[in-house]
Formats: sequence, structure tokens, C-alpha cells
Amino acid sequence: MTTEIRTTALSMVAPKRGLLAADESTGTIKKRFDAISVESTEENRRAYRDLLFTTDGSEEFISGVILFDETIRQSSVDGTPFPKLLASKEILPGIKVDKGAKDLAGFPGEKVTEGLDGLRERLAEYYELGAKFAKWRAVIDIADGIPTDYCIRANAHALARYAKLCQEASIAPIVEPEVLMDGDHDLEHCYEVTHRTLAIVFAELAEHRVDLPGMILKPNMVISGKKCPEQATAEEIAEATVSCFRETVPAAVPGIMFLSGGQSEEEATRNLNAINQRGVQPWAFSFSYGRALQQSALQAWKGDAGNVPAAQKAYFHRAKCNGAACEGTYSAELEQELVTA
Repeated sequence: MTTEIRTTALSMVAPKRGLLAADESTGTIKKRFDAISVESTEENRRAYRDLLFTTDGSEEFISGVILFDETIRQSSVDGTPFPKLLASKEILPGIKVDKGAKDLAGFPGEKVTEGLDGLRERLAEYYELGAKFAKWRAVIDIADGIPTDYCIRANAHALARYAKLCQEASIAPIVEPEVLMDGDHDLEHCYEVTHRTLAIVFAELAEHRVDLPGMILKPNMVISGKKCPEQATAEEIAEATVSCFRETVPAAVPGIMFLSGGQSEEEATRNLNAINQRGVQPWAFSFSYGRALQQSALQAWKGDAGNVPAAQKAYFHRAKCNGAACEGTYSAELEQELVTA
């Protein structure tokens, strides 16, 4: 078990490679489809995921894909189950297993993620379906008087229980404590909350005897809130992020795969690049992006089968840009490749 999950975790953060987060819930992907005037039917969702997964050459930059429960049971147009299709391209199939963030009783404005009931049995089924890793997202908001330590502890406890159950099932867990960037907080405030959150999360992981080399951390970058009047530069974000993580994340964790958290495609790539330009660190810094890998592809596709080649080209371009950012070699010239091709 330990060898398998450690091998999986290392494979996820292989050089120049990161994760595609294609685990949008039915409600979330409906919003994405509404924006391009496409009906969110099961077949449209399947067709869209199929175009992403069958993109030629994407495996050079994509090490794994996080799937939703519906998606892990679907197949490509030729009948190949998606997990088998991905595995054939040496892309690891993964699965989202949490049941979403719900209101935390007694703590207005705060959330706790649910989904532990029956998780052991669900993990066993997902493993049989081909899942090699899993994801559980906790959300920590910044506003007046929050987050409270209780909210952080409640979410950290759930993350640790989930992670240990995954490892018991020979599935490598992605531990995702996301400090949201929706508020008006500045970089320093984000640093403080992220530092506090990570310290509590790793204390809980230790209490639950989670094997750190057999897991991946998927956190936010230390970044200004979207409503903050003064936005930090990529260099300031990189300096704060690396500093925060060096103080809180044990070196035994093989990789840190950032979420994009509402950043634009180019912002997410540029900030990851700046982080990797900070020099050698104890962990691999990579990406686990949803919108920041898919937005251009969605806009190119618009639900039309005739647009699949253009959508795949856009997706491949973003994957390539982020692959370069993993090595700190992303550039404006690379960003323009799609335009000039």
C-alpha cells in the first residue's frame, strides 16, 4: 500500500507535469456551460470531457485528471472507459470524493466539508474503477472575524480522516485546504491565514498518522483578495508563498500542486512561474487547475463538434504554458504561440 501511494504521489508531480481538475459538480459545470450557451446534458458533459482527455500530446504536461463521480463512469466516443483511456496515455485517473462545503453550525459565514459517511466503501469502488488518487476540498474564507480556529480545526480534522481512509484504500490523497481569494484582504492577511491553516492541517495529519510521502498538498497561493485595492505582483506572491510554505509544510510531502482559485489563465501561469523561479525547494511546485486550464478551450468549443480541434489546441497550449511554469521557463513569447501559430 505505502509503495503504491508514494509512487502515485511522485508520478503526479513529475517534471513539467500537473493536474487537470475536471471534477466540476453538475451544478458548477452547468454554470460554465450556461456562459457559452450550451445545455448541460449528460452527453454534452461527456463530449466536453472527451475532447480534453483525447487531446494529442497533452500527456507531456498532464500527469493526472481529477474526475467527478459521473465522469469516472463515462466512456470516450469509441467506448473506452475514461479511466482506461487516461491510463493508456500514462495519465493517472483521480476522483473527487467530498460532498461539498456546508454551513458550519453556530459559525455564521463559515463552512465545513462533508462526505466522510460511507467514504471507505466509496473509495473501494473508485479504486476498482481505476482511480489512483482522490481529492477533498476544504474552504476557508477571510472576512470580519473569520476564519475562526474552530472552523480551521473542523476542516483539518475532516481532511486528515479522509486522507487516512484514502491511504488505507491504496489511493493517494490530495489534501486541499483552500483559503479563498474572494475578499478585500491584502497579501499579508492571506499569509497569516494560510500559515495558520497549514499549521493546523499538518498537525491533524500527524495525529491521524497520514503518510506524508504518499500524499499531495493542493493549496492556494498567498495572494491578495480579488477586492483588495492593491494587488500584489507575481514576484511578491512568489516570495510570500514560498516563505509561508517553508515555515509550515514538511519536506516529506513530495509535491505542492496549486489551485488557481479564481485567477485568470495567464495570472495562474505567471504566478506559478514566479514561484518556481525562487530556486530549488524541498517539494515540487506544480499545478492542479480547473478554469485556468479550460477557459479558452470552453470558449473555443461552444458545444460544436466542429470546434473540437480548436478547443484541443487551446487546451494543449495552456497545458504547455503551465508545464513551462513548473520549470520557471514560461515567457510572453510562449504565451503568444497560440496566437501566432
